[in-house]
Amino acid sequence: MQKKLPSSIKPAQLRSRAEAQLREQKKSKAGVAKTEADSRMLLHELQVHQIELEMQNAELHQARDKLEVALENYTDLYDFAPSSYFTLDATGTILQANLTGAMLVGIERSCLVGQSFGRLVSAEFRPAFNEFLERVFSSEAKQSGDFELSGKGQPLRFVKIEAQCLINGQECRAVAMDITERMEADAALHRNEVLFSALIEQAPVGVYVVDAQLCLRQVNPRALPVFKNAHPLIGRNFSEIIQIIWSPRVAHQIVARFRHTLNTGESYQSPEFSELRQDTGLKEFYEWQIQRVTLPAGEHGVVCFFNNITERKRAEEARVRLEVMTTSNRKLEQEIIRRKSLEQTLKTREQQLRQLSHKTLLAQEEERKRISRELHDTVLQTLVGISIHLASLTPKMAENPTSLRRKIAQTQLLVEKSVTMVHRFAVELRPTVLDDLGLIPALRTIIKDFIKRTGVRVSLNAYDPLNQLSIDQSTVLYRVAVEALNNVAIHAQASALEVEIKKLPHWICMTIKDDGKTFDVKRVLRTKENGRLGLLGMRERLEMVGGNFSIKSSPGHGTSITARIPIAHKDTKKDEKYSTKTKS
Repeated sequence: MQKKLPSSIKPAQLRSRAEAQLREQKKSKAGVAKTEADSRMLLHELQVHQIELEMQNAELHQARDKLEVALENYTDLYDFAPSSYFTLDATGTILQANLTGAMLVGIERSCLVGQSFGRLVSAEFRPAFNEFLERVFSSEAKQSGDFELSGKGQPLRFVKIEAQCLINGQECRAVAMDITERMEADAALHRNEVLFSALIEQAPVGVYVVDAQLCLRQVNPRALPVFKNAHPLIGRNFSEIIQIIWSPRVAHQIVARFRHTLNTGESYQSPEFSELRQDTGLKEFYEWQIQRVTLPAGEHGVVCFFNNITERKRAEEARVRLEVMTTSNRKLEQEIIRRKSLEQTLKTREQQLRQLSHKTLLAQEEERKRISRELHDTVLQTLVGISIHLASLTPKMAENPTSLRRKIAQTQLLVEKSVTMVHRFAVELRPTVLDDLGLIPALRTIIKDFIKRTGVRVSLNAYDPLNQLSIDQSTVLYRVAVEALNNVAIHAQASALEVEIKKLPHWICMTIKDDGKTFDVKRVLRTKENGRLGLLGMRERLEMVGGNFSIKSSPGHGTSITARIPIAHKDTKKDEKYSTKTKS
């Protein structure tokens, strides 16, 4: 009996080999009489081979069934996996995607295959994605990156993609994980940190915060003077900082109290605290309390609120000492102090009034000169023209109605021109829109008139409302703008003009810039012979309200005038930018 053939031999090959072997047997036994025993042996051998073939066929069917089950299980695992899987080629074309991936990008899988994955990435992230794809196919290591997906009709989503090149080097398997909620949570955490920091910074008392590791996290401006001798400050162990300021005994008690509040959540309010500072050698008095809070990152921390009442305590002690003195001495000292204070106040006020009067007279004189010059150059000439036209209306002209009507029409035009000029002077002297609506509408009115008169393009960019300016300050900015526009109309020969008003930390700043002719700024401000008295008037007006004035003029860059007015410090809502552009 022959040995059992390996199961790897296919049935057809086995059949062919069996038939070939049978033919060889027939050749070797040619001429020999076949016996009955030989026939039985041959039949037996064939039957054995048949059984072997049936067994091998059954094994093949069983292996095929297992492979089909495994393939089906793999397909189910791939398609219904909770993560999004994509198979990409080197150009980023999607060769394969599971159902979760199709749901992530909001496109049916049948439509997704063959598309470029880069088209699903937001435009600003595509260069980074292309570099990421190059790294994947140029390295055997796994690569990862965060990108933003933007599908049509789908909300923006952030995904973390991890990809690794397959063995064939032509494809890569990428898994995309939706991290939108994490990104939103990070953004919310950032907003909470900003809000928390803003609340600490704006607190009316001294405030500082330590974290769960007792490291100093934040100190507001009112608290900084207490820690003036401790450097570095932020991020340093709170115990080290306290030991610099107070004696070891006091520092130990304070740190122990902070640890207790941090561990138990029990608030603590200190009675009046007075100790000798170790760093300055001075005795100081404080009122302070601590509370446990949850920091924006989610961990516990301790916030301390305190007031340095040293000056108040010293004043109280001084008052007690003064009460011990005799009534006569106390009254005498108070009278001396009162008279000196009154004398100093009177001197200061007298000096201020003298300066204010001087500046006011100068400003009024400059205004009178300008108005006189304008009246002489415009209104007076127009009135002379009206007078000449009226003088020419003789009785003889009644015989020529056409000429008479033309003269009357010309006279009416001159009258209308005079009315317009007078109205413009009234607006320049004190526009009602400035009092009724504010600075920005008033500027828009004079800009429209300027465009109509000169044809120069003008753009106005401003913050509105400018509610931190008084009416006097708004008037000064308005006068500066009027004078600057007049200078541009008369001297600059400009084609475009920009007016910008913006808010700085301590100032309201107005800049007026043209693209016209330039001049020597120092010479103009030093002398009055050239007639540009408006620049000096601008400076005087701004100095009257505590502001300042600067001007730059250089070839190729035009002329830029900057006026700045101080604003008071107070908590206001963030100004919303109001931008208006007026063009010819």
